Amino acid sequence: MQKSQDLQELHNLAKNLIELRKQQGMTQQEVSAALNITYQSYQAYELGKAVPSLINFIKLAKFYNVSCDKLLER
Repeated sequence: MQKSQDLQELHNLAKNLIELRKQQGMTQQEVSAALNITYQSYQAYELGKAVPSLINFIKLAKFYNVSCDKLLER
């Protein structure tokens, strides 16, 4: 049961990152540069293939001016 919930949160995070980035009118490259993370890392977050580290998760929330819960759709 927990694995299913974890996958859903990862899917929610990916979907929300795409939506927030598009609302800002930015590319993945621009966001990754602004956050000082690699383009490949950011792309993997949006594809749901990687989970951001805690530091990067907080950076994402601050960058998009949303709560961490909002990123996960809680």
